[in-house]
Amino acid sequence: MESNKDRFQLTPAEMGKLWVTYIGNTAGKCVLSYYLQHIDDQDIKKVVENALNLSESIVENIKEIFIQDNFPIPVGFTDDDMNLGAPRLFSDEFYLHYLKYTCKAGMSIYSIAIPLITRKDIRDFFINTFDSTVNLINEVEDTLMAKGFYIKLPQISIPDKVDFIKKQNYLSGFFGDTRPLHALEIAHLYDDNENNVTSKGLLIAFSQVAKTEKVQKFLLRGKEITNKHIEACSQQLHKDNLPSHPLLDDLVSTSTISPFSEKLMLWHKLEMFSMKIRAYANAISLSQRRDITTMYTRFLKDIGLYVEDGTNIMIDNGWLEQPPKATDRKELATNKE
Repeated sequence: MESNKDRFQLTPAEMGKLWVTYIGNTAGKCVLSYYLQHIDDQDIKKVVENALNLSESIVENIKEIFIQDNFPIPVGFTDDDMNLGAPRLFSDEFYLHYLKYTCKAGMSIYSIAIPLITRKDIRDFFINTFDSTVNLINEVEDTLMAKGFYIKLPQISIPDKVDFIKKQNYLSGFFGDTRPLHALEIAHLYDDNENNVTSKGLLIAFSQVAKTEKVQKFLLRGKEITNKHIEACSQQLHKDNLPSHPLLDDLVSTSTISPFSEKLMLWHKLEMFSMKIRAYANAISLSQRRDITTMYTRFLKDIGLYVEDGTNIMIDNGWLEQPPKATDRKELATNKE
């Protein structure tokens, strides 16, 4: 077995990715534990239990690495951040849409981490975590299909021949003869809407159970931003007679008793909005119509301002943990004893 003195010191990438994965999965444990208090469908219950087991395993594995490397264990989220006795807030179906969304978020973190990791034990951890998350999202997809909840992406015709672009107006989109959406643009518009309708469902639920006016107003503002983005992406699809993803608003109950702390709800939404930044940037990189890239750029501005304001609320309440950071040499030089 490798001794502590033979272990390479954690790199910034390893510290950062382990830290954010730990925090995220402590939140996941709270959310999924509450879901399991209110679930009727046994097939969906099995999926949620598997998701909870995965989050618990991830947290314990990272905690073991941190202990061996003398890294302080983050607080993250604990039993104090959940109220398992709160009434049902979501339908069983919503749990599947939520898990699909969060699996995508986790996979984006884990896949980016793998090529950045130096130490084999940590790289193996992220590879195994990524593989387990892929298995979970497959289980989620299969259950959505089996239950009749799966929403297929819009269909387009298979090309009858290979073709090449001949005119510069292929890039236009504001005026004149605008070309139809290509396959990747359709895929990302639909995927962003799928993510946003789940995000909106959470925002509706969180805003109706929030206890403080400041957090409630912030969550309601997030709902309005999300709804605006859903409408804009849907409009792009509808112009080409393609369907958009239906809303999930009706899967939220009328309960006003919160199952989660204000800290957890606010952090959760900031993380989901941060995922939107990654998703929108990816969509921009694959779109070749100026109107669509301009739309996504506007979205990024909306989210950047929103996340900044939410972060300030977290800081003001003492809820935001400090990620690992570089030594402040200036502070060392000016604060000598």
